[in-house]
Amino acid sequence: MPNSAVMARYRELADRAVEAQAQRDGRRVRILVGSATCENAAGADGVLDEFRKHIAASGRKDILLRRVGCTGRCSREPIVSVHVDGPDQNQKPVTYEKVDRGRVHAIFTRHIQDGSVVTEALLGHEGFVGRQTRVALRNSGLIDPEDILEYVVHDGYRALATVLDKGSPAWVVEQVTASKLRGRGGGGFPTGQKWAFAARSPEATRYLICNADEGDPGAFMDRSMLEGDPHSVIEGMIVAAFAIGAGRGFVYIRAEYPMAIARLEQAIAAAREHGLLGANILGSGFAFDIELRLGAGAFVCGEETALIRSIEGMRGQPRPRPPYPSDSGLWGKPTVINNVETFANVPPIFLRGPEWFASLGTERSGGTKVFALAGKVVHTGLVEVEMGTTLREIVFEIGGGVADGKQLKAVQTGGPAGGCIPASKLDCPVDFDSLTALGTIMGSGGMIVMDQDDCMVDIAKFFLAFSQDESCGKCTPCREGTKRMLEIVERITRGQGVPADIDKLERLGRLLQKTSLCGLGRACPNPVLSTIRYFRDEYLAHVNEKRCPARKCKSLIQYVVLPDHCVGCTACARNCPVSCIAGAPKKVHEIDQSRCIKCGKCYQVCRFNAIGRQ
Repeated sequence: MPNSAVMARYRELADRAVEAQAQRDGRRVRILVGSATCENAAGADGVLDEFRKHIAASGRKDILLRRVGCTGRCSREPIVSVHVDGPDQNQKPVTYEKVDRGRVHAIFTRHIQDGSVVTEALLGHEGFVGRQTRVALRNSGLIDPEDILEYVVHDGYRALATVLDKGSPAWVVEQVTASKLRGRGGGGFPTGQKWAFAARSPEATRYLICNADEGDPGAFMDRSMLEGDPHSVIEGMIVAAFAIGAGRGFVYIRAEYPMAIARLEQAIAAAREHGLLGANILGSGFAFDIELRLGAGAFVCGEETALIRSIEGMRGQPRPRPPYPSDSGLWGKPTVINNVETFANVPPIFLRGPEWFASLGTERSGGTKVFALAGKVVHTGLVEVEMGTTLREIVFEIGGGVADGKQLKAVQTGGPAGGCIPASKLDCPVDFDSLTALGTIMGSGGMIVMDQDDCMVDIAKFFLAFSQDESCGKCTPCREGTKRMLEIVERITRGQGVPADIDKLERLGRLLQKTSLCGLGRACPNPVLSTIRYFRDEYLAHVNEKRCPARKCKSLIQYVVLPDHCVGCTACARNCPVSCIAGAPKKVHEIDQSRCIKCGKCYQVCRFNAIGRQ
């Protein structure tokens, strides 16, 4: 039955938020500075301090300076948006990139004081945002993540009020199921179906967990969402808790994310203060609260059952399934685990309807997906696109193409457990099923671009070494199999491989996929198997010709002096750390291959292109 008291409570909160917003909007100038871990590393704190000094020196009271979350433009940080009210009240904010103290002075004196845009500092490549569809990231970079009322002004907690006013957990599950939302943590399991399993349990005590243990190399989606819009995740968790009947929830987050932890703690406290967490939420009679649990950085704790053991105070190791956590999870009770992005997608489903969300994606995968676009791409950062968007669109239209004008070689998705997709497959739509068919996975959203200079055997070795190091060791296939596979790949990159090694890698990889205890062991062969599948010629060059086509594997590189270019400047000899280069001034030099350590210093310092790599 509808609960009018809930909507009345929410309207009171919304009125307070609108009043606070009106006071902020009363300022003629609003300056928004991106402030997250990545932005601060680029100097955002210094930018804020410099703006404060200029505001204080000017004596102006009509300027509002605000921190906002990550804008997602990692290659252009720090980012500053300036909105100056004028005759045209519909004018858009002006956004500046790579703002340092010098640019702060120019922005303040020329734009804010004199009304002239600082053209040389304007943010470029508008296609980066223009081609995106922001749902999970809808508020990141726009609102102050430490101000709950600003979140409420942007329809925050309205979805929760709608759900509690409806008063039907079954209806909530139906809506999420109809949206075609699938778990964004990597597995892609239908979210509504997972919630339904727990909701049907006869157990009275049920738990909810947000998996924020983001550990993939190069992945920073969840951390950025928690730093930029923590209330969105909290609201999604409360809705989920109501749907499954959970009274207690946990956010399992890495201790290495201090800013995300601090902002999440502040957001949880603010939600409690405004009656959105704790007993009798919005007067509905529903009670739910959230606690934080800090992880110690074990990659395997991203797996559901290992994460549960860690929260219970035991060593983070997976257990066989079934029983699945929705039947027997935390302390043996029904438990639903979703990741940060999954929960962030929940409020928009109830604000705009499940049909709208489902229409954004593909037939089997609704909505959008956030990727951490990194590697050899011009514009790195957070990218949110509709399910079904092609890799080509992401890399070239949003990312601006491959850096330094080089040729794209491959795109790696899914982190250490993902695979490498060759340039010939760039028109593949990005969704769970299409990526699986290519031998990779969606994962939590890592996407690394590789160019012509990357060795695919070396790439496979890098990710396999990570997985082998992070293996918990509980099951033999993963503990021993990753070690043996790594030994073979290392042998190949040293020029000691034999043709049978490639077949061994394929057999071992398939064995791990079938017999490992958890998802880490079953997926960790993907980088090796996918590179053999699409780049077998590189493996054969390493094995048969003892040659690395990309000239990355140090043991297979030979540096030689090119007589036609050498002028005898002696730069190579003077910089060689082992003195293996001989030759008189103005005479052709020579490298003693028996002593060369393949450091490449001679190649770096030669100004006449007289050092060749073979």
